[in-house]
Amino acid sequence: MSKNQRLQSLLEALLVTFLWSSSYVLIKVGLHGMSPLGFAAIRYSLASVTLFTMGMMRQVHGEGLKLNSQEWLRLFVAGVAGYAVAQGLQFVGLYYLPAVTTTFLLNFTPLFVLLLGALFLGETPTKIQATGLAIALMGAYVYFLTPILASEVVGVLIVLASGLGWAVYMIMVRGFQRVGKIGTFRLTTITMGFGAAILLVSALVLEGLPSTDLSGFLIIVWLSLVNTAFAFYLWNHTLRSLKAYELSMLQNTMLIQIALLASIFLGEQLTTNKILGIILVLTGVTLVQIRVNRRSTPKST
Repeated sequence: MSKNQRLQSLLEALLVTFLWSSSYVLIKVGLHGMSPLGFAAIRYSLASVTLFTMGMMRQVHGEGLKLNSQEWLRLFVAGVAGYAVAQGLQFVGLYYLPAVTTTFLLNFTPLFVLLLGALFLGETPTKIQATGLAIALMGAYVYFLTPILASEVVGVLIVLASGLGWAVYMIMVRGFQRVGKIGTFRLTTITMGFGAAILLVSALVLEGLPSTDLSGFLIIVWLSLVNTAFAFYLWNHTLRSLKAYELSMLQNTMLIQIALLASIFLGEQLTTNKILGIILVLTGVTLVQIRVNRRSTPKST
């Protein structure tokens, strides 16, 4: 891969992080008139239908996919983890928590990967990884020095579960992209379709038929077409040339982007302890991922 191709992929990934950062603000506004699961279900259903229609127009779906049952199952699991779990629970978490706190918690996703690898793969963290983990946990302690409400505790647990789902999705998509048996467009369309279907059923069962006003409808359309269909396709495309841990590090910049956007558009102010907590978490997560770059990249993808 040339330097120009790599630079282009990095710029594409940064564009996606900005679009996703703006999503937090738009979702918080939209949640004033719509239930969280219904909001997520309509967003991803509309986005998946858009991608499928585009695929039909481009005749992307005209050729048969040579995938076995195990690979289809992996696509289904990736879709459920990346959309139904990660994105669906993120909407619910935003219902309970400020936008900055939600994205702050999602920055622990790389740490989840580290801990799960130690528990299930026998990959013992190195000293620098353990240091990064300790610093990140210290950052979480400092960030939450201000007492939180009981409803916010529920939100914290929900967002942490969302982060676990996203970690699974990132690793599974990277695995498909390395093999190259399925194109980026199809990969995005199929996984999003599976996740959207589960979200839609869950929303109907738990919340009933969703409804919204005109402004909410316009937000959903923008989120579906630009911040979802386009952004997720571009994100999965960058996984052809960038490793999952590299994208995770770029995703960490969303914490700063969202803090600025939430302060400007939502009036969410950052206290001194929250700013310090953010700095500590970003430092700790970066240490963990730098070490992954040097030693365990093949295993983590």
